[in-house]
Amino acid sequence: MLRQCLSKYSICLTHKSIFLLLCFLVTYNSVEAQFKNVCIDSLFWPNEVAIAIDFNEPKNMVAGSNLSNVYMSSDTGKTWRRSSANSKYTIYGDPCMISDYKGNFYYLHLSDYSKGNWIDRIVAQKSVNKGKTWQLDTYFGLNGKKAQDKEWAVVDQKSGNIYVTWTQFDKYESKNPEDKTLIMFTSSQDEGKTWTPAKVISAFPGDCLDDDNTVEGAVPCVGPSGAINVAWAGPKGLVFNQSIDSGKTWFKEEKIIADIPGGWNYDIDSIYRCNGLPITACDLSNSIYRGTIYVNWSDQRNGSDNADVWLVKSSDNGKTWSQPKRVNNDSTRTQQFMSWLSIDQSNGRIYCLFYDRRNFKDARTDVYLAYSDDGGETFTNVKVNERSFSPSKAVFFGDYINIVAHKNIVRPIWMTMNSGMTAVWSAVIDGNQLK
Repeated sequence: MLRQCLSKYSICLTHKSIFLLLCFLVTYNSVEAQFKNVCIDSLFWPNEVAIAIDFNEPKNMVAGSNLSNVYMSSDTGKTWRRSSANSKYTIYGDPCMISDYKGNFYYLHLSDYSKGNWIDRIVAQKSVNKGKTWQLDTYFGLNGKKAQDKEWAVVDQKSGNIYVTWTQFDKYESKNPEDKTLIMFTSSQDEGKTWTPAKVISAFPGDCLDDDNTVEGAVPCVGPSGAINVAWAGPKGLVFNQSIDSGKTWFKEEKIIADIPGGWNYDIDSIYRCNGLPITACDLSNSIYRGTIYVNWSDQRNGSDNADVWLVKSSDNGKTWSQPKRVNNDSTRTQQFMSWLSIDQSNGRIYCLFYDRRNFKDARTDVYLAYSDDGGETFTNVKVNERSFSPSKAVFFGDYINIVAHKNIVRPIWMTMNSGMTAVWSAVIDGNQLK
């Protein structure tokens, strides 16, 4: 979902003092918060963030933002170091940071290769030293001039296989009804060195307008038995597909699991672009909810002034699905939007991060965390940011935020904007302190 708007905000700032000053300005006069907030980056107009944790040594974390920013922490996210990644195929946004169960990190992103075409492939890089350097630089999805966009990946805890899903455009933003979008899949069994040929896993295509009738938002997860689960949005609403043989075969047709009234692409005041695309996650813990598949998204079914965050779940391996349950617990007609879902696999607790305007009547925005200990039946909401921010529609804000949780170490990552300046933030949250 990356547009060509990013480059005009890439202004070169060189002094560390500028970074420290900007972080000070956005925290000045902040009110006391429940959680310590950490300013990760405010240089070069960063946006669109992702974060991953080392499951063996959770003190190590790696995060990223557009276009090629990489952030490393060795103290569970209390402090961060900034660097810039490179690829011979170039880095063109949509950062996806994941980790395997051997301590390796993977950085997937789009490409604008000078010897190819604009976003004609997905690039994967691997780090064996906690994000300090990146190796491999492999790619997949190349299919002539077709555009490959909005990728996400997951590592199977048992096999170590990497699974990736994304959207393929016949021609990006084409109005020709003959041009279609499809959901694609690939896998790697050798830690990203090689990838299987890209495979279509959607029976119902979408258009190429990058809008409500485009198929997008495919975020895969793996179940306890190794099944690959993924949902996405498009002209049929919210749909689900599954493979039980490591991606070799899938349902002949995806299953419709919920509607998305008003579509997944909707307007939020003072936000450049907003989407309600789904996130899929599965409980791998030993809790009573082990194996439950959850899909989280947002939409404006309650009115264009009242976006809400939603969740459906399946307790029978995707055969049947619950009715949508609202995640945000406010009673206001305000906007909650751009959510992301994570599960702490040590205990089965669900975490959902989203932007929230329940405390204001204008475009001022907070960041809220909802969590559930009863399999998504009820949610407790807490504000995680120390200070609200005021975005501008003139500045690209990114298409998603992110959150990781492991052994009660909960680290959200989000964007703020003040006076047109974007910044990457996180919060230090101890899940044990959440009641």
